[in-house]
Amino acid sequence: MPKISVRGFEMPASPIRKLAPLANDAKQRGIHVYHLNIGQPDLPTPRAALDAIRNIDRSILEYSPSQGYFSYRKKLVDYYAKYNIEVTPDDIIITSGGSEAVLFAFLSCLNPGDEIIVPEPAYANYMAFAISAGAVIRTVTTTIEEGFSLPKVEKFEELINERTRAILICNPNNPTGYLYTRREMNQIRDLVKKYDLYLFSDEVYREFIYTGSPYISACHLEGIEQNVVLIDSVSKRYSECGIRIGALITKNAEVRKAVMKFCQARLSPPLIGQIAAEASLDESEEYNREVYDEYVERRKCLIDGLNRIPGVYSPIPMGAFYTVAKLPVDDAEDFCAWCLRDFNYEGETVMMAPAAGFYTTPGLGRNEVRLAYVLKKEDLTRALFVLRKALEAYPGRKES
Repeated sequence: MPKISVRGFEMPASPIRKLAPLANDAKQRGIHVYHLNIGQPDLPTPRAALDAIRNIDRSILEYSPSQGYFSYRKKLVDYYAKYNIEVTPDDIIITSGGSEAVLFAFLSCLNPGDEIIVPEPAYANYMAFAISAGAVIRTVTTTIEEGFSLPKVEKFEELINERTRAILICNPNNPTGYLYTRREMNQIRDLVKKYDLYLFSDEVYREFIYTGSPYISACHLEGIEQNVVLIDSVSKRYSECGIRIGALITKNAEVRKAVMKFCQARLSPPLIGQIAAEASLDESEEYNREVYDEYVERRKCLIDGLNRIPGVYSPIPMGAFYTVAKLPVDDAEDFCAWCLRDFNYEGETVMMAPAAGFYTTPGLGRNEVRLAYVLKKEDLTRALFVLRKALEAYPGRKES
């Protein structure tokens, strides 16, 4: 039998979805599963987007331009201006989700064997895209005890060598909810400038910042304008995960030229998705305010509830809608699987993402899980109660 490729063998399974078969089996047994494992918002998509889809008046659903529709890119310029990000339509390339933007950035900027420095824990698919591009992820570790703040600059410089080509950050962060400070962003800027690196900055959660500290975009950093590649998506800010519309934004014309070759090879980003995303930019500010206020309440509900469970600890996330929590167990993956396979309380259980899958360093995150507060508060409250019962019943509980 022919062998699969090394790339296919090394591609990591998603820590977010790998337990899905156990969740499906639990549902088949009539158990209600509270999904805290995946960042799929349950809040409504903007009415303007849904109306735009319903009112499509076309005789042909044609290819769109490989770079995306100009009308959408032009409207995005005004959107980014609200965040003091000054770009032109030509700086923006529309992609099939933020995932494609990351992949095309890697393929365009990195050669096989090139290294990217990434703070861990990190969004697991970054590793998958790096493998796809033949690149190597090198990680600087952040810890739950220090609230996932960046380590000192020396920790970065220890990893930099002749193969280092880029630093990748997610701000606000998935999976931790951490928001980088101005000092930390300046630290990254100085490293990028000193070693002439690319800075890939995934900023898809900019709407969800819960602190008085300002949002510092990579595009705000002076002196590295040609080094920055911004990654964006409408999936989370508009509850539009399924339309697969993202964006890659850079002032670097050579990078855009290279990215466009990959865009042309995949032909075009989704037509209907762009129609919905463009219409979403016309949604009222009231929509954004209501969504934001709801996440503020959910964050308080989840974090307060987690920290009231004996042996559980979660720092307070300052952005996005995730947190990483430490549990009183030896192996969080075993515990998460056990919750789905062997446990229920009054016909209910919880599904979480084992945090080890968000680390590259072996052994890290073994007693941690990532949780997404994308359920309504009543469901979060019940899920926390069921989690407490699961920890009380789990045979592998670790007593503090």
